[in-house]
Amino acid sequence: MLLLILALLPFTGAVLLAGLSDRSRNLQALAACGTTALALLVLLSFAPAAMAGDTPSAHFEWVPALGLAASFFIDPLGLMFAGMILGIGLLIIIYARFYLAAGDSMGRFLSFLLLFQGAMLGIVISDNVLMMLVFWELTSLSSFLLIGFWRHDANARQGARMALVVTGGGGLALIAGMLLLGDIAGSFELTTILQRRELIIASPLYPAALMLVLIGCFTKSAQFPFHFWLPHAMAAPTPVSAYLHSATMVKAGVFLLARLWPVLSGTELWFYLVATTGLLTMLLGAAIALFKHDLKAILAYSTVSHLGLLTMLFGFGTRAAAVVGVFHILNHAAFKAALFMNAGIVDHEAGTRDVRRLGGLASLMPSSALLGIVAAAAMAGLPPLNGFLSKEMMLEEAAHTGWHGIAWLVPVIAVAAATLSVAYSLRYIFQVYLGPRRPDYPHAPHDPPFGLWGPSALLVLLAVLAGLFPMTVTGDLVTAASGAVIGAPPPAFAPRLWHGFTPALAMSAFAIMVGAIMLRHYRRLLSLWDRLPLPEARALYEQGVGAAVGWGRTATLAIHNSSLQRQLALLFAVALLLGIEGLWKGGYASGTRETIPASPVAVIAWLLLIGATLAVVRAQRERYLTLIFISVIGLVISLGFVHLSAPDLALTQISVEVVTILLLLLALNLLPKKPPRLGSNALRLRDAALGAAGGLGTGLAAWAVMTRAPNDPISSYHWAHSYSGGGGTNVVNVTLVDFRAFDTFGEIIVLGIAALAIFALLQTAVRGASGRRLQEWMPDLVRSPERHPMMFAVATRLLLPLTMLAGLYIFLRGHNMPGGGFIAGLVISIALLMQYMASGFEWADQRRKLDEHAMIGFGVIIAALTGLGSLLFGAPLFTSAFGYFTLPLVGTFELATAMLFDIGVAVTVVGAVMLALAELSHIAQRAEKEERIDDEPMDVDPARHRKEPA
Repeated sequence: MLLLILALLPFTGAVLLAGLSDRSRNLQALAACGTTALALLVLLSFAPAAMAGDTPSAHFEWVPALGLAASFFIDPLGLMFAGMILGIGLLIIIYARFYLAAGDSMGRFLSFLLLFQGAMLGIVISDNVLMMLVFWELTSLSSFLLIGFWRHDANARQGARMALVVTGGGGLALIAGMLLLGDIAGSFELTTILQRRELIIASPLYPAALMLVLIGCFTKSAQFPFHFWLPHAMAAPTPVSAYLHSATMVKAGVFLLARLWPVLSGTELWFYLVATTGLLTMLLGAAIALFKHDLKAILAYSTVSHLGLLTMLFGFGTRAAAVVGVFHILNHAAFKAALFMNAGIVDHEAGTRDVRRLGGLASLMPSSALLGIVAAAAMAGLPPLNGFLSKEMMLEEAAHTGWHGIAWLVPVIAVAAATLSVAYSLRYIFQVYLGPRRPDYPHAPHDPPFGLWGPSALLVLLAVLAGLFPMTVTGDLVTAASGAVIGAPPPAFAPRLWHGFTPALAMSAFAIMVGAIMLRHYRRLLSLWDRLPLPEARALYEQGVGAAVGWGRTATLAIHNSSLQRQLALLFAVALLLGIEGLWKGGYASGTRETIPASPVAVIAWLLLIGATLAVVRAQRERYLTLIFISVIGLVISLGFVHLSAPDLALTQISVEVVTILLLLLALNLLPKKPPRLGSNALRLRDAALGAAGGLGTGLAAWAVMTRAPNDPISSYHWAHSYSGGGGTNVVNVTLVDFRAFDTFGEIIVLGIAALAIFALLQTAVRGASGRRLQEWMPDLVRSPERHPMMFAVATRLLLPLTMLAGLYIFLRGHNMPGGGFIAGLVISIALLMQYMASGFEWADQRRKLDEHAMIGFGVIIAALTGLGSLLFGAPLFTSAFGYFTLPLVGTFELATAMLFDIGVAVTVVGAVMLALAELSHIAQRAEKEERIDDEPMDVDPARHRKEPA
């Protein structure tokens, strides 16, 4: 249970911050810090067990038949990443409080940040890979919100879209890869998958699964050729950049490489795909970083390079390289977060991030300079800092790795990338902080308050201590996490500042020396770089997106057009072909179930149904008459449900019929009395043939099902367990709110979306061509002289409380007798709808107290929280609980949590109907340009009864 609380804490904080949007910035920051600190304390409570070799876990069944469960576990690798996410996240929140301008919405920013934090935390502690994929995609969505936080900035919007397209597209590939991996292993539980290496490696699906998983990892961790999105994400506020580059988002791909290392690594395909990609990315990112002028761009491409370094190490497939990879993850998180915060300080205090306008800041910002210089030295791999230790170990592994029989290729490229890393790190130091002061800083530079430099100071201190005392600071954690990656005891981890004269030391010394020389001749190198005909990644991306959009538009225009009839005809034709193919291959045999004789009343009703259906086709241009015939069809179907002893369905059908007919009557008010001819005779003949064939096919399928008696129908389970398992005797209602509550939840979401779609579509109905058409014909419509008859208005107002009481009664009795939330919501909607029709929209709207949008949202949230509540008690999602209670005078009665779910259903139904009604009424009012508000007792217009003077 504590693990579930840990997973939910950041999301709870995000919701809390959304509710504190109008409070002080300090309170908002305190709420975010408190939530993150609490999550960190909960995580640390698991640390002793995880480090001792135990694996704290929690498992909550969701959809067992699909292998979908909310399961979490914490091993040393998950502990390390979760600690980075929460620990650095806490520092980022403090930094953001002092960094964001007064005009920036602190609550919105921190809410997005905690949503992002929760998504990353879910990735690293999820045991079920399907649940992990949900969190994976959530990181893409939440990073989109963070990168595009400054919505007024076109670069921020473009960077957010680019990040979402690339990482979201890679996420789709990852979903396919994980599904293949789970299918091969026979389980979607990660702890089970990690134990089935031989089965996975031997499977013919291994190459496909590996490549799909790697696409997801490479896009998320900005590996070549997907590296271009990460630098453009720098349009985000600096706290986002610091968090995204150090502990979250881009580390997700590296985490998954490490997590799946025991089952996917060790093959030639793994080595050549992963190690080669990492090697190229490391070199390319370092080269581009050296020649960028924006501080955040330099750091962004350096992140690309270091992510390539990590990918290369895990790609080597050796245990020693995996240990180095884990060690460098920690080191990179510390100095990179500190450096981004330092770049934000420079931008905040000096007014620019362009290194060409900086220099000499050490004497003006001594505290910031010290932190920036030490962090950049750690990034360069200079002793005695943490970056030096992991760089030495990386070069050692590269020195013993060959590529396709070429022993020197990997170490040469690794040294070249390390050399460039030294050069851009030294450039950060010398061109920002050292050298003479400039007379033209945009702002007068000075050290910021402690809130800005304090978080980076703590990280710099960790970088120093991890370099001087690596075993004390990181030794146990790296050893334990490496064991989790390898799946076995790791090689001895003993980093030291002095290893003696080794090839790695020589390679490191060469990189430092040549890097310093490159900085000395930087202007000449920059001139050569500018003359190279290098492609621009952003331009290539935009060209690719433009080409994809163009191809999509061409395909769409070729397949789709404005003819709804053609689209429906194609849909029905394809459905018929599929049905004919199934019948042709499977054959058809009559069932042996005994039929029931049709009573005369049933035959009459059937003939009435057929006649009304034919009348709809015949009177299709008479809209009002067509609507009357449609209502007859609905009524006959309702009577059929009554005849077949299905009172719940009959009540639902009648209620839906009344609501839809009334709404359609209002819609007819906005349409011409007669529509134009809908098609030629040939098209009508085509439609008739398709309709007849479809009807016959559907009837044949229904006959085949009904004439076969199932051996074990699912309804028998519902009958047997409705009372004992759901606490109700109304099997239909118990099925809807308990056994199949997830289906009902999806249905009310669809209902809400439909209402919102009506709202969105009708918002533009009075503008443009449609608005002109309304104004052309609406004045010609004949209107009643008394649009709100007195008797109608009085009757509906008297019936309102009675109908509401009837709706409440239907709701309360639904668990044991025909009724329930859906029917009750429709009955209440009818009562409200009649007020609008009898007394006018203006009169009813002035007395409306609830917002329809809020009702839809509130209903869905209530239903969702009811379902999630079962997880807190270890039960599957949407499991209901019930009990029987006795009160004096009242007697024995039942209470069930399903009632709360039913409340959500009822509120959503009322909100959806009222939203559609309100929008239809609004558009009618705007189309007629009525400015008079009828607010008389019975809506009688005094002007119509005022006598003209003689």
